Amino acid sequence: MAPSTVFLESDNLLTPKEKNKLRKPVVEKMRRDRINSSIEQLKLLLEKEFQRHQPNSKLEKADILEMTVSYLKQQSQLQMKRSFHKSSQFDFREGYSRCLQEAFHFLSLHKVRTETQTKLLSHFQK
Repeated sequence: MAPSTVFLESDNLLTPKEKNKLRKPVVEKMRRDRINSSIEQLKLLLEKEFQRHQPNSKLEKADILEMTVSYLKQQSQLQMKRSFHKSSQFDFREGYSRCLQEAFHFLSLHKVRTETQTKLLSHFQK
């Protein structure tokens, strides 16, 4: 028990600057461990993607980070294309509906025969 009490007594004698010097390597190791853990998680999450690009090769941390950035950029571009496609489809439908409303309004103002209106409406609905 004597060594631990000696350590505690000497710990109280340390200045804050000396305590920081002792703590710094421990904190730095914890930071590196977090970084390494996150890189390993990225590697596991994107394992299939990495195998497509570099099968049977040991990836360095920098490779994993670069490939992850590339993959995320690619996914972002795909998502933008999908959202553009969806919005253009929505715009088309919206425009088509507006055009249909204008056509109905025009037909009702000009007293076109109901038979013609019916044929036109069934044509638009196709």
